Amino acid sequence: MARVGYAARGVVYLVLGGLASVAALGSGGAVTDTQGVFQEIISQPFGEFLLAIVAFGLLCFALWRVAQSLFDADRLGTDGKAVLRRISCGVSAIMNGALAVSAAGIVLGNATSGNGESSAQDWTATLMAAPFGRWLVAAVGLAIVGTGFALGWKAVKGDVLKHLELGARQRRWAGLMGKAGYVARGLVFLIIGGFLMLAALHANPAEATGLTGALRALADQPYGWLLFAFTALGLFAFGAFQLVVAAFRRIDAPDLNDLRSKVPGGVPSL
Repeated sequence: MARVGYAARGVVYLVLGGLASVAALGSGGAVTDTQGVFQEIISQPFGEFLLAIVAFGLLCFALWRVAQSLFDADRLGTDGKAVLRRISCGVSAIMNGALAVSAAGIVLGNATSGNGESSAQDWTATLMAAPFGRWLVAAVGLAIVGTGFALGWKAVKGDVLKHLELGARQRRWAGLMGKAGYVARGLVFLIIGGFLMLAALHANPAEATGLTGALRALADQPYGWLLFAFTALGLFAFGAFQLVVAAFRRIDAPDLNDLRSKVPGGVPSL
């Protein structure tokens, strides 16, 4: 389940980064988000079948994240750093589960029109309408910015190959792909979180943006095409790195008896 999930995640980033890279080079392509990726996949021959596989893979990845978060599948422990990591896995489970549902909806013809930008603005407006809404939006933006810094730190100082069984030559290439991917993702998170904080500051949900808006914001800067091209290639590299993870990651699947012992009342359905 974990390996299928990492592979599906890799496919999404490969298409996303590939389209953006071609756009950055002025040879076509498109700046898009995950919804655009799903539409691109389903437009190919046997597209419905391919997208169904991606949807299944993303669901597998979400369930693997649940195992990492709730059942500590990676044996991280319960200290402060481990708890934060497990919480991030829980958030990732929710996000990838939502992506799986969205991809399945497109396959079944039940998808609603819209894109990542309008979705980001819609939920920002909904959150801002709640009590202390602007503070909540600011907190979410700050958390996303913090995630961006964490991804950048992992690329620079962390070990992106920690759980991989690779030879020396493979580690060199995989390390380069992983670091480039984490830097690119970190930069995107910083931009998205920054726009959210601006939306909270100005009480204007229209200032919120998603992945597409973040990439376009990079392209609009002085010499932005360089930043845009680097980020697009980094996202593509992250997709390739996820395929390496799918093949070579050490998966220490939790024992069902261990799962039962960690859940109050047990898990008889398992």
